[in-house]
Amino acid sequence: MLTISEYQEQFLIYLKSQNIDKEPKNLYQPIDYILQLGGKRLRPILTLMTADIFDIDYKLALPAAMAVEVFHNFSLVHDDIMDDAPLRRGNETVHEKWNINTGILSGDAMLILAYKYFENYQPETFRKLAKLFSKTALEVCEGQQYDVDFETRNDVTIPEYLKMIEYKTAVLVAAAMKMGAIVARSSKENRSLIYDFGLNLGLAFQLQDDYLDAFGNPETFGKQVGGDIIENKKTYLYLKALEFAKPTEKEQLLHLFSTKLDDNSDKIVAVKEIFNSTGASKATQNAIEEYTLKAFETLEQIKISEDKKAILKAFGENLMSRNT
Repeated sequence: MLTISEYQEQFLIYLKSQNIDKEPKNLYQPIDYILQLGGKRLRPILTLMTADIFDIDYKLALPAAMAVEVFHNFSLVHDDIMDDAPLRRGNETVHEKWNINTGILSGDAMLILAYKYFENYQPETFRKLAKLFSKTALEVCEGQQYDVDFETRNDVTIPEYLKMIEYKTAVLVAAAMKMGAIVARSSKENRSLIYDFGLNLGLAFQLQDDYLDAFGNPETFGKQVGGDIIENKKTYLYLKALEFAKPTEKEQLLHLFSTKLDDNSDKIVAVKEIFNSTGASKATQNAIEEYTLKAFETLEQIKISEDKKAILKAFGENLMSRNT
């Protein structure tokens, strides 16, 4: 087994070996650009790590890991267009650097390119990977649509929100791990369990991201703290605050989330105070812990050695120990 940074390094070597920047330049340069922008490479690392966990050479999982990373970045290119976002990882977004039409077409090409990486595998493995990938890709699109729909709804429920983040975020984390197990030709039971482990960890990760968006350290969080509040996003924090709020607090919160201001500093402070006073912030922390523990309970059922379970648990604990 390698360390997380070593898996990341090996994946980057493989990424740089791919001949993506080819003709026509205006189709492929944006693809190469977004893939080189960085990021944590969490999903491909999970694919490689899982292959190792199930006793095959992780290098055999590099094409599947690449498929996951290409798809993830495809979704970011199109999300940025939908959100009219100017920056991604501190750099210009594809549609800003080129134009919207280029962003759409290059994104489309990335989705096709992701599938092509499965051609590196034998037919049985190819079929299993493609089947999982198609299911996951469609769920990610469904999750994105739910997210868009929620922007204009005032009756979003907690179960609906959890389904949205499951589809938009968690299923790709789960699929990344299951792909490693598929490449390793692990048992059907182990493939299912590692998927559930990734799914619960992905839910915990997204809930923590929601929490840190409001309460993270602005110097180290890497994104604008309070961004969800500014955009009036109906996160778990917001929905729990509505559930627990006194009438006056509920009225204030609904008013704050119906406004768009030039200066949002007072709005962010006021909303965070309501999140704390209603107990929504504590409830969100409890939910993060609950899904993390669910992941670890699933981990105990996987038929692998105790030392490998410890590695996966340590990875989960490290992932969930972000406090900035």
